[in-house]
Amino acid sequence: MTRPIRIVINGFGRIGRTVLRQLLTDPCHGDIRIVAINDIAPLDACAYLFRYDSAFGPFPAPVTAQDGRLHVGDRSFDFWSCPDLRVRDLSGVDVVLECTGRAAARPVAQAGLDAGAAAVLISGPSPAADVTVVMGANDTALGDARIVSNASCTTNAIAPLLMALDTRLGIVRAHVTTIHCYTGSQPTIDLPGPSPERSRAAAVSMVPTTTSAASQITQVLPQFMDRLTVAAVRVPVHSVSAIDAVLQMETLPDGDPNDLLRAICADVSVIGLTDDPCVSTDMRARAESLVLALPQTMVTGDGQLRVFGWYDNEWGFSARMIAMMRQMHARPT
Repeated sequence: MTRPIRIVINGFGRIGRTVLRQLLTDPCHGDIRIVAINDIAPLDACAYLFRYDSAFGPFPAPVTAQDGRLHVGDRSFDFWSCPDLRVRDLSGVDVVLECTGRAAARPVAQAGLDAGAAAVLISGPSPAADVTVVMGANDTALGDARIVSNASCTTNAIAPLLMALDTRLGIVRAHVTTIHCYTGSQPTIDLPGPSPERSRAAAVSMVPTTTSAASQITQVLPQFMDRLTVAAVRVPVHSVSAIDAVLQMETLPDGDPNDLLRAICADVSVIGLTDDPCVSTDMRARAESLVLALPQTMVTGDGQLRVFGWYDNEWGFSARMIAMMRQMHARPT
């Protein structure tokens, strides 16, 4: 019998909780053993936020907190409250899912390794990672890296599409705008922030801003250096984002461009599609990195292609965390 994959979820915020939801509701993850969940927030608060979720609804089983454990249905998990994982013995843990959002510094990123775990997967961009890997874009870069960044949700949405289109037709240049739901990094009321726009109340305005995807994509796909620009607009919805990509192509596809996009979806497992005239809420809990909205595709006679796609920036990204964790575990020892 194959040994279970042993993991620790370090940080029980939006991604940590969504990862756990997927692990507990999808039978295909029965081979994953959750050794512990770690978060400095009180266990009672974490249990409540897991039970009731504003994006995904109540969890479909009882959730309680008792005796230092999180109980979900007929399963229970050790719950730690360690500011520093190094105080724990993680010998035998295959992957630490580093979901605190604080792993930009090497000591934080490496804490799981220092405690004895075999590898760490960071749920976001991090200069402390050995490598940044986006499934469907640069999977072969994983190698034997022990601290891996899963990049950002937006990078996961854009990079596989760019890679697929560039391989098939060639991209001269591209501009991508991410239309992103608001996040916890924005204030709910006007407060001083990192920029004038980001100091404004998140739920009442569209907020033009920058995105880390601009630098991450060229880190993942260096061939796009000087060929790609990326901008962002934060919009007042709390779940699901979109990309609007305008690409100057070397060659336009023959016939209906959506036939090419369908072929890409068939070849690239992390890209999905819809033929329906959807809105953002229709895409909630879609597990793909990007769902192409085929009715939105446009072409012009001068080689310009417009592609629009949705992505659930929490559910889809959490699905990539689990898939990347599996890929890391499957490497030869």
